[in-house]
Amino acid sequence: MYISTRGFGEVSASRAIIEGLAKDGGLYLPKEIKKLDISDAWLKYNYKDLANIIFKEFLDDFTDIEIKEVIDKAYSSSNFPKGVVTLDSYKDVSFLSLYNGPTFAFKDVALTVLPLLMEISLKKNKNTKKTVILTATSGDTGSAAMSGFSSTDIKTIVLYPNNGVSRLQEAQMHSFMHDGSYAIAINGNFDDCQRIVKEIFKNVKSDKVNLASANSINIGRLIPQIVYYFYAYFELVRSKKISFKDKINFVVPTGNFGNILACYIAKRMGLYIDKIVCASNKNNVLTDFFNSGVYNKNRSFYKTISPSMDILVSSNLERYLYYKCQEDPTKVCYLMDKLNKDGLYELKGEDFDFIGEFSGEEETMDAIRECFNENKRLIDPHTAVAYNVYRKTQLGSHTVIASTASPFKFVSVYDKIFDLSDAGEFNKMKELSKKTDTLIDERILKLENVKVNKIVLEKDEAINKIKEIVGIL
Repeated sequence: MYISTRGFGEVSASRAIIEGLAKDGGLYLPKEIKKLDISDAWLKYNYKDLANIIFKEFLDDFTDIEIKEVIDKAYSSSNFPKGVVTLDSYKDVSFLSLYNGPTFAFKDVALTVLPLLMEISLKKNKNTKKTVILTATSGDTGSAAMSGFSSTDIKTIVLYPNNGVSRLQEAQMHSFMHDGSYAIAINGNFDDCQRIVKEIFKNVKSDKVNLASANSINIGRLIPQIVYYFYAYFELVRSKKISFKDKINFVVPTGNFGNILACYIAKRMGLYIDKIVCASNKNNVLTDFFNSGVYNKNRSFYKTISPSMDILVSSNLERYLYYKCQEDPTKVCYLMDKLNKDGLYELKGEDFDFIGEFSGEEETMDAIRECFNENKRLIDPHTAVAYNVYRKTQLGSHTVIASTASPFKFVSVYDKIFDLSDAGEFNKMKELSKKTDTLIDERILKLENVKVNKIVLEKDEAINKIKEIVGIL
């Protein structure tokens, strides 16, 4: 069963997936996180086997057959030709590559699953209303959502910051557009897009349309992400980098706090994790929170070379706050009210479960350069934030860095590092590939000819325009 961080009553997994956001404005989370009986027998399990175990723990009203069908369809070779995730190790650090899916970002691991869970959930609840996915993106969620739902009858509306995503990310979103699906640029930042989405969920009610979310505020997004932390651990044991029951560390580049929260849940389920490091970019509100106990969004917002992390309000942190407030929703409501009214709240005197550290822009560039020189591995700027934080924190035992996106999605970042010519984004990709001996996924090159016909809205007109769109779908 699932409960809201703000106290709303219990619902099934399928109801939580359909609703996305609880009726009281809170986020759904499992009523109980059980510790698993993890043994070395798990070494024989492949990725789908592990997904089956984890999904059964959380999808309480799904049958075993339904879960297996979801896993088989989502994690097919057509979606993940190289495997769902891959792990590469160098001395005391490993990179968990999470970008083998259709849109070359970690979001694919969950957003190939969520549409299938959503369809089953609607049938279970005899929901015959037209369903529209409304989601905000800082770059990758949008294209992953549009890709995942394109094979269903569910329509999608994605809001993204105008001029705040890469050309490739924007081309991806538009490549997956189909009848009744929209990618809308907002003149603002990701937090503005997220605020608009939350406002619509709160205030727009319809007898004909069921609004749902593909953001990590939807529990159906979060559950699949737990799996790859288990997979990384057992891959390390299989490769003899560690022994079974040795504890490892994870460094996760973090914006909206969903990916790293999945790591925290894996640890609560009994996975042998020592330290979890929250790696932020120049928008380091989370770093300050974990070091001071004060969450303060009243600060400058920076557009950085790691745009998917350019976030000042990390929505999924609310789920973690629920656990730190001794599962008292009244305390969570108080903190969220403070954040809405004053732009900050305090939770001092707590022993947090995360190490907070950040990487500045020049440091991130240096990390890209150093990782390539030392390991001959080209990493994207979000992974570079995590790699630099890994270098800063000196964790000791074996550490896994969550590598969240293909470097070719952010090719302009590498201009100075690899002395790329000014030949257009896709020509730069090919040049970068040759200079670094790094293969480009052929699916990326197919985006070169995608035409982007943007819809651009001002923040203050977006809500009414989206209400209008929802009404005609």
